[in-house]
Amino acid sequence: MFKFCSLFSGSTGNSLFIETENSKILVDAGESAKKIVSALSLINVSVNDIDAILVTHEHIDHVKSLGTLSKKYNIPVYANNGTWNAMPEQQAKILKDNQKTFVINNDFEIKDLSFHPFSIPHDAADPCGFNIVHKDKKISIATDLGHITPEIMNGLSQSQFLLLEANYDPNILKYSKYPYSLKQRIAGPDGHLSNYNSGRIVSSLIKTGLSSVMLGHLSKENNFPELAYKTVVEEVINNHYDESTIQVGIAKRDGPSKIIEIA
Repeated sequence: MFKFCSLFSGSTGNSLFIETENSKILVDAGESAKKIVSALSLINVSVNDIDAILVTHEHIDHVKSLGTLSKKYNIPVYANNGTWNAMPEQQAKILKDNQKTFVINNDFEIKDLSFHPFSIPHDAADPCGFNIVHKDKKISIATDLGHITPEIMNGLSQSQFLLLEANYDPNILKYSKYPYSLKQRIAGPDGHLSNYNSGRIVSSLIKTGLSSVMLGHLSKENNFPELAYKTVVEEVINNHYDESTIQVGIAKRDGPSKIIEIA
């Protein structure tokens, strides 16, 4: 058994859930503790059974209730040194014994899961994504990245499932009410991925074994779920793949999405 569920995904809050026969893991805790506990209960999971929380980076939409959840439910937290140093308020709430540190590009294990953290280009201290392996199956998490690098693409290859950012539509962003500096940040090399770029990435990964993708971290102001889906599927078709070649889903912003079972 290898399951993935996006509990929350968007510019306002992010938290992901991964489950195997022996492990229950959260990646990020960017919503309130109450909301995360409630979302877990909706998929029949108790927060008391969570084995660990992994942190991609220190932005508030990824760590809002990190310290609270760890302290209240005695959950170990895994982050790299740069991220720990960038979130002192959260770290202060977490017991020393529950502060675990990983190193980018060094694999580590939690029970029956193997994690490979990789660097991503984003305006945070030391942000990362994860390639996650259980037995002979692999899934990947890649959000909050301004552009894709050859190293990231190589790491994502042979994943059966991918949670991939599709944050904004360039035209909507261009004519939005956002200040120019914020538009530049979002569309910049350390910002976020557009729908089109997400489609290009998906198309490239199909030939390496990708069979299912969930588009996440959609902007509430500069994107629409239907538009993100349409843009990615069109790019897949433009690259000479049939629409049925890959399953494309959209992660919900405000509650659990469909549970993905990696077969």
